[in-house]
Amino acid sequence: MDTQTAIPASVEETADLVRRIFGCSADILTRRMTVNRTPALGVCADSLCSEERLVHAVIGPLTGKNAFRPGADTAKEIRRSVFKGMDLNTAATMEEAAEAVVGGSFVLFLEGDTLATVFGAQGYPKMSVGEPPGEQNEFGGQEGFTDCFKDNISLLRRKLPSPRLRIEKAPLPHSCRTPAFLCYLDGAPSPGVLSLVRERLRAVPLDTLLGSGWLRPFLNGGRFSLFSGSGVTERPDMLAAKLGEGRVGILVDGTPFAVIVPYLWADSFHSLDDYLVSPVYALFIRLLRYLCFGAAIALPGLFVAVCVFHPKLLPQDILGDIAAAEARTPFPLTLEAIAIHLIYEAVREAGLRMPRAAGTAVGIVGALVIGDAAVKAGLIASPMLIIVGITTVSSAVNPKLHDRIVPLRLLLIAAGGCTGLFGVFLGLAVIALDMSASAPFGVAYSAPYAPFLAAEQTDALWRAPWKILARRRGGGRNAI
Repeated sequence: MDTQTAIPASVEETADLVRRIFGCSADILTRRMTVNRTPALGVCADSLCSEERLVHAVIGPLTGKNAFRPGADTAKEIRRSVFKGMDLNTAATMEEAAEAVVGGSFVLFLEGDTLATVFGAQGYPKMSVGEPPGEQNEFGGQEGFTDCFKDNISLLRRKLPSPRLRIEKAPLPHSCRTPAFLCYLDGAPSPGVLSLVRERLRAVPLDTLLGSGWLRPFLNGGRFSLFSGSGVTERPDMLAAKLGEGRVGILVDGTPFAVIVPYLWADSFHSLDDYLVSPVYALFIRLLRYLCFGAAIALPGLFVAVCVFHPKLLPQDILGDIAAAEARTPFPLTLEAIAIHLIYEAVREAGLRMPRAAGTAVGIVGALVIGDAAVKAGLIASPMLIIVGITTVSSAVNPKLHDRIVPLRLLLIAAGGCTGLFGVFLGLAVIALDMSASAPFGVAYSAPYAPFLAAEQTDALWRAPWKILARRRGGGRNAI
């Protein structure tokens, strides 16, 4: 356990400890002052505090002529009546005080007081609330999470104005300095899931978190799986909906992505728009997403397997056109399929990482190179280009699964090119078995399909009318 340093009663000793902790950091400001005739030391991080709030809400009341009653204890008077703000805490050790300083607070040390007073004076730059670029909805709200946890908690409270909403500090190890918070509805998640989440968070061996994705491998448990039992969302309304179903959310400061656990395979095919349109159209859209997922991972492998090992399965006219097109290319069909998908992923990554204007240019150049120019040069056959186009569009329908779709697609292409349809279907069987065997939080990842849960089918593939869903969710509980 880390050793804790007590706060000295002497301001001079405290100043020495502050210099020892922060070194020569230029943004750490210290100010000697007199508060009610008592020597004091104020410490803050210049880049994290609001100067206006600090002067008017903290320094002004502390140094006012009539702020204290005659003979009153300075420290007690500050904590009881002088400071009018709500964000007022105390620190019992120098480590707690240092954490408050780097969190944007103003810390006041008084002569003769072994407790430091912490004033909330945060004013650091942050992104504004806007539409989440990765989860756009047609009919839903247009607000997305930001990189400030206070804004995110506020957005969640607005979407879920219930006294049952619990937001508690995540039990991360003391060495992890990044603020993170557990969010859940009281009584909604099962106690086993909640205790398991807390237990895994305590074991996270990280000193800092630069994104919510850093937590996900530790939340998923030790078993390797092709799929993840945790998901992310940028939308406060989506997180509120999942909390109502008995899930647990995790908000990490500095990232607009909230983690949801447990996260099931079916959740990747659900959208908030599904609940804002008619049940018939919602069923159609969900069926389309499942079909696109299957096409995204299996269509190139099936095409390669049929063309290489089972050409008689194709009609004679189509087979002749494919054979003529492939005869003009110098590469085997399997290598051609893998190469063109790798090129597409390289173009996608370049367009994603480069500045927006340059990224658009890269996308246009990539489309020309992979498309018309490559076909005319005889490097790629036009039927394979059609398959790549269908696969690309199908992948975009399920963006939450893109990081899973790409490796599975390449593996099935290799399996189809080596052993034909047998390899493709064997690979699909392995994927299904892995999905069914995965239960990182005691809930099967493939639920409610395997195991089949009849009560949950009202919101699995088919989205029941709200009259039925309202009765199902009336108690605020879920099978999870």
